[in-house]
Amino acid sequence: MTVIASAAMHFEHPVTDEADRAALREATAALDEAERERRPIHMVQALTAVARCYRRLQALASAEADLEAALRWARAAQLRDGEIELLCDLADVTVHRAWQDEARQPGSGRAARERARDHAFQARNLAARMADPHAEVHVLLRVGDVLMRCGDHDDAERIHARALSLMSLPEVTEIFDSQSMPLDEV
Repeated sequence: MTVIASAAMHFEHPVTDEADRAALREATAALDEAERERRPIHMVQALTAVARCYRRLQALASAEADLEAALRWARAAQLRDGEIELLCDLADVTVHRAWQDEARQPGSGRAARERARDHAFQARNLAARMADPHAEVHVLLRVGDVLMRCGDHDDAERIHARALSLMSLPEVTEIFDSQSMPLDEV
């Protein structure tokens, strides 16, 4: 068993799967290069790639930390769409972390659940300012799912209802219709 340290958090996590180990090595090498360049978009991409590797490995604390670092870079560079996507990813990882914490010790997932809600509501608020209703629908559906998993059913239902109302707009309906597969191809 090999131990690889997260460049962003200096946490150690045992990695046993060769493909995951290789992906993590590749992602951390890209992060090292991005840190040398200090270009915000490359930092966001590299940190997000490392976070995805950690998520696959169920190293959710490291995944959350790398996503938070990517979010700081996205905000500094004013990458609004990236910020929204990262908030959705953070909400999803953090709610999974809450479950992981609860499985280890009942009652210990509350702080992670609260962070997940905070990220979800931030994403929802930013999505409300998006010019593209299709993109807003995508964010609202992700946020609603996270809130449902947090046990916040009333807010989740309101957010899903908002997404459904946006989906009924002609310009959004056209987008969804153009992306769906004809029934004879199913």
